[in-house]
Amino acid sequence: MIPVRGFEGKRVAVFGLARTGLTAARALVAGGAHVALWDEKPAAREAAAKEGLPTVDLATADWSGFDALMLSPGVPLTHPTPHWTVDRAKAAGVEILGDVELFARTLAATDAWKRPKVAAITGTNGKSTTTALLGHIVSEAGKDARIGGNIGAGILGLEDMHPGAVYVLELSSYQLDLTSSLRCDAAVLLNVSADHLERHGGMEGYVAAKRRVFRNQGRGDVAVVGVDDPWCQRICTELTAASPASVRPISAGKAMGRGVYALDGILYDATGERTVAVADLARAVALPGRHNWQNAAAAYAAALAVGVSSADAAQALLTFPGLAHRMEDVGRIGNVRFVNDSKATNADAARQAMTAIAGFHWIAGGVPKAGGIESLTDLFPKVAGAYLIGEAAPEFERTLKGAAPTGRYADLEAATVAAYRAASAAEGEQTVLLSPACASFDHFPDFEARGDAFRAIVHNLAAEPARHAVK
Repeated sequence: MIPVRGFEGKRVAVFGLARTGLTAARALVAGGAHVALWDEKPAAREAAAKEGLPTVDLATADWSGFDALMLSPGVPLTHPTPHWTVDRAKAAGVEILGDVELFARTLAATDAWKRPKVAAITGTNGKSTTTALLGHIVSEAGKDARIGGNIGAGILGLEDMHPGAVYVLELSSYQLDLTSSLRCDAAVLLNVSADHLERHGGMEGYVAAKRRVFRNQGRGDVAVVGVDDPWCQRICTELTAASPASVRPISAGKAMGRGVYALDGILYDATGERTVAVADLARAVALPGRHNWQNAAAAYAAALAVGVSSADAAQALLTFPGLAHRMEDVGRIGNVRFVNDSKATNADAARQAMTAIAGFHWIAGGVPKAGGIESLTDLFPKVAGAYLIGEAAPEFERTLKGAAPTGRYADLEAATVAAYRAASAAEGEQTVLLSPACASFDHFPDFEARGDAFRAIVHNLAAEPARHAVK
């Protein structure tokens, strides 16, 4: 745990008692703050009370007694409408912040000689893979890598700071909206496409939140920016013109005079006086597909920025074991391979897996994002069959009409069994791909739970394949 500094003796309201809120509350108490916790779910309040953390009904509390509101990132700050705690805090002049800002202030209060390095990764797609990959590279280089934020442990639940450590943080747009003072040694923006627009009031608000990862960077810091989409191209140009940080463009498929890029699967480093081929990404078995070239370029560039040598970074790319729920092979039954891509919560993320696989039986659906799967029509010829679940099933079925056989199913298990039956009856090697292009919240608490359920279903199928095969 990282005890929070700067709030000693102060009273902090904490709203939202899932992983982030509870972790932040513990860290605030460890640092000497007084906390008042609340969640609208009784079970969450009970869990806090069992730890001895004080719960206070913030709806009836006197807000003039609070110094800050620690808001969990899932709680609306501005859109579609501010949460009632946000209104109460603003009316009382109470500062609103998130757990990443608490980390940032603790970092700033740490003596310079023992301050760790920080690498932060954001983007619409690929940020979890890139975060895990960068953590792997840093660790393989013999450094003390701490991975957290929007992946794994809550940021304040990581081991306390010490010199030589490198904090590798995945940051969502929700977290960045609540962060103002974080300064990153390496800040990465992979890509931007439409996502979470309802939470940011549109595309401009979403892009502004993502861009906050570069806020506060100065001389000696490195800004790594993907240039494969128009939004990031603009940001890269603006940072190059105005930021005191060193800007490193990255690309998956575009040769550049500076930065890091992949071309035909070869990773090139153009950050020095000459361009050098540093890695054959075809040998990185856990990084298939062009989208992973961008992830590799970003992780490599960020690794150099936190002190890893080029040779060590390039070698570690090839030994990365992969990330759960992102194009994860979860098993094979006869001629059928099962791929868990539950992390694909929007169409752009699903495109990455669909592009990398020759043909597949597609399990999709859940809570749809704006635009649905219209942007994937060019990939529909690859779909041997679509097995649709959740709220999105009727909409997806209409979009797929005439392009591929479709069916609606009551749940993930029914869809997986149906996909297996069809795949096992087909000739040659077949793939069942869970790449939902949707959020999970209609049937599951998060994409991890959805992916875990899919993995368990596949393992159960493997135990009794004959029972489910076509007779």
